[in-house]
Amino acid sequence: MKILLSWSSGKDSAWALHVLNRTHPGAVGALLTTVNEAVDRVAMHAVRREVLEAQAAAAGLPLRMVPIPHPCPNEIYEERMRAAIAQAVRDGFTHAAFGDLFLEDVRRYREERLEGTGLQPLFPIWGIPTDDLALQMIAGGLRARVACVDTRVLDAALVGREWDRALLRELPPGADPCGENGEFHTCVYAGPMFREPLALELGETVARESFIWSDFLPVGRATPPHGAGAVGAPASGSPART
Repeated sequence: MKILLSWSSGKDSAWALHVLNRTHPGAVGALLTTVNEAVDRVAMHAVRREVLEAQAAAAGLPLRMVPIPHPCPNEIYEERMRAAIAQAVRDGFTHAAFGDLFLEDVRRYREERLEGTGLQPLFPIWGIPTDDLALQMIAGGLRARVACVDTRVLDAALVGREWDRALLRELPPGADPCGENGEFHTCVYAGPMFREPLALELGETVARESFIWSDFLPVGRATPPHGAGAVGAPASGSPART
Protein backbone atom coordinates (compact mmCIF):
# COMPACT_ATOMS: atom_id res chain seq x y z
CA MET A 1 0.00 0.00 0.00
CA LYS A 2 1.30 3.44 -0.99
CA ILE A 3 -1.02 6.35 -0.20
CA LEU A 4 -1.25 9.79 -1.81
CA LEU A 5 -2.97 12.12 0.65
CA SER A 6 -5.01 15.09 -0.54
CA TRP A 7 -3.59 17.96 1.54
CA SER A 8 -5.49 21.23 1.93
CA SER A 9 -3.12 22.73 4.56
CA GLY A 10 -6.02 22.53 7.04
CA LYS A 11 -6.93 20.48 10.07
CA ASP A 12 -9.01 17.73 8.44
CA SER A 13 -6.33 16.57 6.03
CA ALA A 14 -3.76 16.88 8.83
CA TRP A 15 -5.85 14.69 11.13
CA ALA A 16 -6.39 12.21 8.30
CA LEU A 17 -2.60 11.96 8.05
CA HIS A 18 -2.37 11.31 11.78
CA VAL A 19 -4.97 8.54 11.56
CA LEU A 20 -3.27 6.96 8.54
CA ASN A 21 0.10 7.07 10.31
CA ARG A 22 -1.45 5.01 13.09
CA THR A 23 -3.50 2.58 11.00
CA HIS A 24 -1.06 2.17 8.07
CA PRO A 25 2.40 3.11 9.40
CA GLY A 26 4.72 4.28 6.64
CA ALA A 27 2.11 3.92 3.90
CA VAL A 28 1.57 7.63 3.17
CA GLY A 29 4.08 8.44 0.46
CA ALA A 30 3.28 12.04 -0.49
CA LEU A 31 0.93 14.98 -0.08
CA LEU A 32 -1.04 16.38 -3.03
CA THR A 33 -2.22 20.00 -3.10
CA THR A 34 -3.80 22.24 -5.74
CA VAL A 35 -2.12 25.64 -5.86
CA ASN A 36 -3.52 28.79 -7.41
CA GLU A 37 -0.75 29.52 -9.91
CA ALA A 38 -1.67 33.20 -10.19
CA VAL A 39 -0.74 33.91 -6.56
CA ASP A 40 1.22 30.79 -5.53
CA ARG A 41 -1.17 29.87 -2.73
CA VAL A 42 -3.27 26.88 -1.72
CA ALA A 43 -6.61 27.08 -3.53
CA MET A 44 -9.39 28.51 -1.31
CA HIS A 45 -7.39 28.40 1.93
CA ALA A 46 -4.94 30.92 0.40
CA VAL A 47 -2.10 29.58 2.53
CA ARG A 48 1.28 30.63 1.18
CA ARG A 49 3.42 28.16 -0.73
CA GLU A 50 6.26 28.53 1.77
CA VAL A 51 3.92 27.62 4.63
CA LEU A 52 2.62 24.64 2.63
CA GLU A 53 6.19 23.50 2.02
CA ALA A 54 7.01 23.91 5.71
CA GLN A 55 4.02 21.71 6.59
CA ALA A 56 5.21 18.98 4.24
CA ALA A 57 8.73 19.16 5.68
CA ALA A 58 7.33 18.93 9.22
CA ALA A 59 5.33 15.87 8.17
CA GLY A 60 8.45 14.34 6.60
CA LEU A 61 6.71 13.83 3.27
CA PRO A 62 7.29 14.99 -0.31
CA LEU A 63 4.82 17.52 -1.65
CA ARG A 64 3.18 17.23 -5.06
CA MET A 65 1.64 20.50 -6.20
CA VAL A 66 -0.91 20.76 -8.99
CA PRO A 67 -1.00 24.32 -10.38
CA ILE A 68 -4.41 25.57 -11.43
CA PRO A 69 -5.36 28.94 -12.95
CA HIS A 70 -7.66 31.52 -11.38
CA PRO A 71 -10.45 31.39 -12.23
CA CYS A 72 -10.30 27.69 -12.99
CA PRO A 73 -12.94 26.05 -15.19
CA ASN A 74 -13.80 22.58 -13.97
CA GLU A 75 -12.56 20.93 -17.16
CA ILE A 76 -9.07 22.38 -16.60
CA TYR A 77 -9.10 21.31 -12.96
CA GLU A 78 -10.08 17.76 -13.88
CA GLU A 79 -7.53 17.58 -16.71
CA ARG A 80 -4.69 18.57 -14.39
CA MET A 81 -5.86 16.24 -11.64
CA ARG A 82 -6.06 13.35 -14.12
CA ALA A 83 -2.44 14.01 -15.06
CA ALA A 84 -1.40 14.11 -11.38
CA ILE A 85 -3.24 10.85 -10.67
CA ALA A 86 -1.73 9.13 -13.71
CA GLN A 87 1.74 10.18 -12.58
CA ALA A 88 1.05 8.90 -9.07
CA VAL A 89 0.04 5.50 -10.47
CA ARG A 90 3.23 5.37 -12.53
CA ASP A 91 5.14 6.12 -9.33
CA GLY A 92 3.62 3.15 -7.55
CA PHE A 93 0.84 4.76 -5.53
CA THR A 94 -2.10 2.45 -4.89
CA HIS A 95 -4.51 4.60 -2.87
CA ALA A 96 -5.65 8.23 -2.61
CA ALA A 97 -6.84 9.45 0.80
CA PHE A 98 -9.04 12.41 1.68
CA GLY A 99 -10.00 14.26 4.84
CA ASP A 100 -13.70 14.46 3.97
CA LEU A 101 -16.13 14.14 6.87
CA PHE A 102 -19.75 13.75 5.76
CA LEU A 103 -20.58 15.44 2.45
CA GLU A 104 -21.89 12.58 0.32
CA ASP A 105 -21.71 14.48 -2.98
CA VAL A 106 -18.03 15.29 -2.45
CA ARG A 107 -17.19 11.68 -1.59
CA ARG A 108 -19.12 10.42 -4.61
CA TYR A 109 -17.29 12.91 -6.87
CA ARG A 110 -13.92 11.64 -5.67
CA GLU A 111 -14.90 7.99 -6.01
CA GLU A 112 -16.20 8.52 -9.55
CA ARG A 113 -13.07 10.40 -10.66
CA LEU A 114 -10.78 7.71 -9.25
CA GLU A 115 -12.70 4.80 -10.73
CA GLY A 116 -10.50 2.89 -13.16
CA THR A 117 -7.41 5.05 -12.51
CA GLY A 118 -5.53 2.50 -10.41
CA LEU A 119 -5.92 4.48 -7.19
CA GLN A 120 -8.39 3.26 -4.58
CA PRO A 121 -10.05 5.98 -2.45
CA LEU A 122 -9.68 6.10 1.33
CA PHE A 123 -11.64 8.27 3.77
CA PRO A 124 -9.93 7.69 7.14
CA ILE A 125 -12.00 10.14 9.21
CA TRP A 126 -15.32 9.79 7.40
CA GLY A 127 -18.50 9.63 9.45
CA ILE A 128 -17.09 10.68 12.82
CA PRO A 129 -19.57 13.15 14.37
CA THR A 130 -17.85 16.49 13.88
CA ASP A 131 -18.50 17.80 17.37
CA ASP A 132 -16.67 14.74 18.73
CA LEU A 133 -14.01 14.92 16.03
CA ALA A 134 -13.21 18.57 16.74
CA LEU A 135 -12.61 17.82 20.40
CA GLN A 136 -10.55 14.73 19.51
CA MET A 137 -8.30 16.83 17.29
CA ILE A 138 -7.76 19.52 19.90
CA ALA A 139 -7.19 17.01 22.72
CA GLY A 140 -4.81 15.12 20.45
CA GLY A 141 -2.55 18.15 20.08
CA LEU A 142 -3.59 19.49 16.69
CA ARG A 143 -3.15 23.26 16.52
CA ALA A 144 -4.58 25.41 13.75
CA ARG A 145 -5.68 28.96 13.07
CA VAL A 146 -8.62 30.13 11.02
CA ALA A 147 -7.36 31.14 7.57
CA CYS A 148 -10.67 31.95 5.87
CA VAL A 149 -14.21 32.77 6.99
CA ASP A 150 -17.42 32.90 4.98
CA THR A 151 -18.99 36.03 6.47
CA ARG A 152 -22.45 34.98 5.26
CA VAL A 153 -22.53 32.45 8.11
CA LEU A 154 -19.81 33.45 10.59
CA ASP A 155 -18.52 36.63 12.19
CA ALA A 156 -15.52 38.04 10.34
CA ALA A 157 -13.79 38.53 13.70
CA LEU A 158 -13.11 34.79 13.82
CA VAL A 159 -10.54 34.95 11.03
CA GLY A 160 -6.98 34.57 12.28
CA ARG A 161 -8.19 33.10 15.56
CA GLU A 162 -6.94 29.91 17.12
CA TRP A 163 -9.23 26.97 16.31
CA ASP A 164 -9.77 25.80 19.87
CA ARG A 165 -12.48 25.02 22.39
CA ALA A 166 -13.14 28.71 22.99
CA LEU A 167 -13.80 29.29 19.30
CA LEU A 168 -16.04 26.22 19.10
CA ARG A 169 -18.18 27.64 21.90
CA GLU A 170 -18.63 30.89 19.94
CA LEU A 171 -19.89 29.26 16.75
CA PRO A 172 -23.54 30.02 16.03
CA PRO A 173 -26.16 27.25 16.02
CA GLY A 174 -25.99 25.26 12.80
CA ALA A 175 -22.33 26.02 12.09
CA ASP A 176 -20.27 22.88 11.75
CA PRO A 177 -17.44 22.75 14.31
CA CYS A 178 -15.09 21.46 11.63
CA GLY A 179 -16.33 23.90 8.98
CA GLU A 180 -17.25 21.02 6.67
CA ASN A 181 -19.95 23.08 4.95
CA GLY A 182 -17.41 25.75 4.01
CA GLU A 183 -18.06 28.05 6.97
CA PHE A 184 -14.31 28.42 7.53
CA HIS A 185 -10.93 26.97 6.58
CA THR A 186 -7.83 26.52 8.70
CA CYS A 187 -4.05 26.45 8.55
CA VAL A 188 -2.40 23.75 10.70
CA TYR A 189 0.86 24.61 12.43
CA ALA A 190 1.34 21.81 14.99
CA GLY A 191 0.14 18.34 15.86
CA PRO A 192 1.08 14.68 16.16
CA MET A 193 1.44 14.43 12.39
CA PHE A 194 4.35 16.93 12.48
CA ARG A 195 7.91 16.36 13.66
CA GLU A 196 7.99 19.90 15.02
CA PRO A 197 5.60 22.86 15.12
CA LEU A 198 5.71 25.63 12.55
CA ALA A 199 6.50 29.16 13.73
CA LEU A 200 3.97 31.43 12.03
CA GLU A 201 2.95 35.02 12.54
CA LEU A 202 -0.23 36.75 11.50
CA GLY A 203 0.01 38.94 8.43
CA GLU A 204 -2.59 41.10 6.72
CA THR A 205 -6.32 40.47 6.58
CA VAL A 206 -8.15 40.77 3.27
CA ALA A 207 -11.87 40.81 2.49
CA ARG A 208 -13.26 39.93 -0.91
CA GLU A 209 -16.93 39.44 -1.69
CA SER A 210 -18.34 37.38 1.20
CA PHE A 211 -15.01 35.93 2.32
CA ILE A 212 -12.27 37.21 4.58
CA TRP A 213 -8.75 35.77 4.81
CA SER A 214 -5.87 36.04 7.25
CA ASP A 215 -2.39 35.72 5.86
CA PHE A 216 0.16 33.63 7.77
CA LEU A 217 3.89 34.17 7.40
CA PRO A 218 6.89 32.17 8.56
CA VAL A 219 8.33 34.01 11.56
CA GLY A 220 11.09 36.39 10.53
CA ARG A 221 9.91 37.05 6.97
CA ALA A 222 9.98 40.82 6.74
CA THR A 223 8.71 41.36 3.19
CA PRO A 224 6.04 38.97 1.88
CA PRO A 225 6.56 37.90 -1.76
CA HIS A 226 2.87 38.56 -2.47
CA GLY A 227 0.93 41.51 -1.15
CA ALA A 228 -2.41 41.58 0.60
CA GLY A 229 -4.30 41.63 -2.65
CA ALA A 230 -3.10 38.12 -3.41
CA VAL A 231 -4.64 36.56 -0.32
CA GLY A 232 -8.26 36.34 -1.32
CA ALA A 233 -8.15 34.38 -4.54
CA PRO A 234 -10.17 31.20 -4.15
CA ALA A 235 -10.49 28.62 -6.87
CA SER A 236 -13.88 28.35 -8.51
CA GLY A 237 -15.65 25.17 -9.55
CA SER A 238 -16.08 21.77 -7.96
CA PRO A 239 -16.62 21.66 -4.19
CA ALA A 240 -14.45 18.55 -4.15
CA ARG A 241 -11.26 20.44 -4.84
CA THR A 242 -8.40 19.97 -2.43
